[in-house]
Amino acid sequence: MPKEIKLKKGFDIKLAGKAEKTLITDVTSDTYAFKPTDFTGITRPKVMVQEGDNVKAGTPIFFDKKSPKVMFTAPVSGEIVEIKRGERRFPTEIRILADKQIEYAAFPKHTISDLDKLHVEEVTKLLCESGVWGHFIQRPYGTVADPETTPRSIFISTFDTSPLAPDYAFALKGEDAYFEAGISILQKYAKVHVNLNRDGEVVPMFTKNKNIEVNKISGKHPAGNVGVQIHHIDPIAKGDLIWTLNPQGVVQIGKLFLEGKYDASKVIALVGPEIQKPQYYRVYSGACINKIVAENLKSDPKTLRFISGNVLTGERIRLDGYLGFHHNMITVLQEGDHYDFLGWILPTSKTSRSLSFQRAAGLFSFLVPKKKYALDTNTHGEPRAFVQTGVYEQVLPMDILPIFLLKAIMAEDFDAMEQLGIYEVIEEDIALCEFIDVSKTDMQQILRDGLELMQNS
Repeated sequence: MPKEIKLKKGFDIKLAGKAEKTLITDVTSDTYAFKPTDFTGITRPKVMVQEGDNVKAGTPIFFDKKSPKVMFTAPVSGEIVEIKRGERRFPTEIRILADKQIEYAAFPKHTISDLDKLHVEEVTKLLCESGVWGHFIQRPYGTVADPETTPRSIFISTFDTSPLAPDYAFALKGEDAYFEAGISILQKYAKVHVNLNRDGEVVPMFTKNKNIEVNKISGKHPAGNVGVQIHHIDPIAKGDLIWTLNPQGVVQIGKLFLEGKYDASKVIALVGPEIQKPQYYRVYSGACINKIVAENLKSDPKTLRFISGNVLTGERIRLDGYLGFHHNMITVLQEGDHYDFLGWILPTSKTSRSLSFQRAAGLFSFLVPKKKYALDTNTHGEPRAFVQTGVYEQVLPMDILPIFLLKAIMAEDFDAMEQLGIYEVIEEDIALCEFIDVSKTDMQQILRDGLELMQNS
């Protein structure tokens, strides 16, 4: 039954530099990188190409030996120019020198009416062979979904409340037919929940299919996180399995079945207080960000931090780094490599540190709730013992006690981890707790360590 949920807990980080609704389509990258590290749970990747090989978009590049059916494929056509490896020769980047004109590996085409006739086995086979399966994330654990399992339900959040997040309605404009086709494919596996912003405009694309369950949710960040939405609509217990996708992944599924090709293009937002003109770009997954950001910076690149993704959960990359598979934005901030006299005690109007959830710093930022801040990456403190202040529960709209869960993980107390709700959360769900944490604890890494402990136990 559809639900309407109004969340009271949360906190919006109001950064300057939100993207204007203009779309640039003529920026291309010379090289692209496919990164096995983008996929949580991939531990034994087997690279299927060598330097010098030519590939098409949709050509298999690697697979995980634990799940050999799932192929991870090239986002563009071109020549494999470098395979970078890390510890124990784990492949970290597979770089492709792109062709001027993208060539696609051929997959079967279908019409909308054909989709109803497809069996789930042939659907799964095509999704796994094409590389689109990488969009399926399973809860608990937040890993790539196992095609040998069947979920209880599938969740899609059509809005993002993270700082400077893109507007999916704008990013997916004109993709209605593909989104509808993608939903039709997902319905072969389980009930599909499409979650909307209760306070936003109604987008017909997201509600057109009558066989989905449309839920409306409102609130501050992290209201847009699919994990928070699952918690309030269809909570996860031990033994449960739920799949999640973002809307752009649904569109790529639709394109695969209607056009017979793996189209890895997507619309991303270039945002942040250090961007002269924040706006949207159509790029291919794995694009080098250099050409996108180089001529649009306010400051010397040496003083900036480039993030693939949002400021809470994104990956730090270099100016010549590459866009992550799951990321839909590039954020640019000033590096916070400085020290403030008297730290948080000193009243100041500096926009780099005047935003505070605890109302402890700056000139009372809570009195100007609509103000946009040009924050930098300075944490304004050093790691110290956990301080039990009760603030974490104020920003996490879930029936979970984050401080006790993290302590249970650190103590490797499996029973306590289960009882405290570890199956319901992944890193993005507690990222806001980490942001407001006065102890400067790497909460996301502790949680990931706990999830791996549970998964491997």
